[in-house]
Amino acid sequence: MLIGNIYVIAAVSVVGGGLFGFDISSMSAQLGEQAYKCYFNQGDNGPGEPCSGPLDTVQGGITAAMAAGSWLGALVSGPLSDRLGRKYSIMVGCIVWVIGSTIICASQNIGMLIVGRIINGICVGIESAQVPVYIAEISPPSKRGRFIGMQQWAITWGILIMYYISYGCSFIGDQTPDGWKEASWRVPWGLQMIPAIFLFFMMMLLPESPRWLARKDRWEDCRAVLALVHGKGDPDHPFVAYELQDIKDMCEFERRHSNVTYLDLFKPGMIHRSFIALFTQIWSQLTGMNVMMYYVTNVFSMAGYTGNAGLLASSIQYVINVLMTVPALLWVDRWGRRPTLLVGSVLMAIWMFANAGILAVHGEIVPGGIDNVAAQSMRVTGAAAKGLIACTYLFVASFAPTWGPVSWIYPPELFPLRLRGKGVAFSTSGNWAFNTALGYFVPPALANIKWRTYVLFGIFNTIAFFHVLFVFPETAGKTLEETEAMFEDPNGIKYIGTPAWKTRVVTQLTNRAEQGDIESKRQEHKLSDAHEHEEKTTPPAA
Repeated sequence: MLIGNIYVIAAVSVVGGGLFGFDISSMSAQLGEQAYKCYFNQGDNGPGEPCSGPLDTVQGGITAAMAAGSWLGALVSGPLSDRLGRKYSIMVGCIVWVIGSTIICASQNIGMLIVGRIINGICVGIESAQVPVYIAEISPPSKRGRFIGMQQWAITWGILIMYYISYGCSFIGDQTPDGWKEASWRVPWGLQMIPAIFLFFMMMLLPESPRWLARKDRWEDCRAVLALVHGKGDPDHPFVAYELQDIKDMCEFERRHSNVTYLDLFKPGMIHRSFIALFTQIWSQLTGMNVMMYYVTNVFSMAGYTGNAGLLASSIQYVINVLMTVPALLWVDRWGRRPTLLVGSVLMAIWMFANAGILAVHGEIVPGGIDNVAAQSMRVTGAAAKGLIACTYLFVASFAPTWGPVSWIYPPELFPLRLRGKGVAFSTSGNWAFNTALGYFVPPALANIKWRTYVLFGIFNTIAFFHVLFVFPETAGKTLEETEAMFEDPNGIKYIGTPAWKTRVVTQLTNRAEQGDIESKRQEHKLSDAHEHEEKTTPPAA
């Protein structure tokens, strides 16, 4: 018996996003822990001095290893998903995660740790690319943003849960004659296997994507899933018939383009949306958010919070991340994608420039870094330290309801069925390529260019604002097939379709259609077609 409740389907499948969150905080929580730093120590520390841990460039490589594996996993996930289906590709990722987590938990040296993180990254790449595709193809269009956005919420919960597990494990024993207790980092890295095992078995109870079934000519199965999820079990529900016809029309068109590869993403009619999807993921990295997640303990150490006090203070931003994602889940379909991204870019640029200013004006350079960690290259105290922490919290509160969820919601909405798996995989690979680069870049940047690191991210947020303003169209409330028609608009710009600034949210209209009022939807299409015809035939004014 398959589960038909879309809330349950989304809640289960986004556990794949939670794995990404587990990985982020399982590493960030260890950066300030002596147990981790002493076991993998590469510094030349004298008697009685604290361990400095891996060298900055090596730590950057350890952190970036997961993202590098995710880049590969994202690219592999496209063909895997097209061949096995969205559901089974997610299950394959779970198996890979368990293998990688086992190696990480048992790590004897840095090399073994890096290999385990690369394998874990392959899983995260698969899940981060295909979970949004699966949810996009099975969700009702009026709430599609909410359900795909749950991927980001699951990431935030994964970060929070693993961070507090790591914080709790940091109290396992004191220093012994043989060194610090290894269990303080082995236990959290072993426990992260549990959600993957849960996801693997629960996915067995979920239906396959109806659009993937249609592409495989399994029409009865497609209709059954649509009825189960969108028609409350009624195969004759008006919206089920409407959506099934839309899917049939799209599949009939795509039958003439059945053999597709990644190269099809760069053809003239497709390259525009391919680069929109790609830069949605790239900008989400260049906002600086994952840098905050990975290296927040370094930032808080510069503000005077070290050891367990630093871990506890840092955890507040993870709580903010979870809570501030909720508004997007509730209202992103009403707000729309464009306004949400634009507001997020402005706010994040403000907080990044503010942090740069605080460190530039009030920061004191610490030769060799605080506690011999070169990335902790400056120190601020008093009001300046509080300002640095406040702006960090406000940055997270700005990212969580904006770029966080929308960067996962948007790419699956842009591509036609035949290219959706590969298109989202391609865009997600951009996320992981830049995640890899930034994970490696930030520790040396904090050590060498110091406060100017924040200036770079402020500039990136500013550029992202203008890119969204002029290029990114609105997709909220449209069925996936209607979004395709927007890009194919014959009265729009060649190879682009309807200009971004002319697109609008249509969630309320689609919501009525889902309740059975199909005529309103059809009437809107007629009015739209008539308006396009009038624009095309009316001569320009003298």
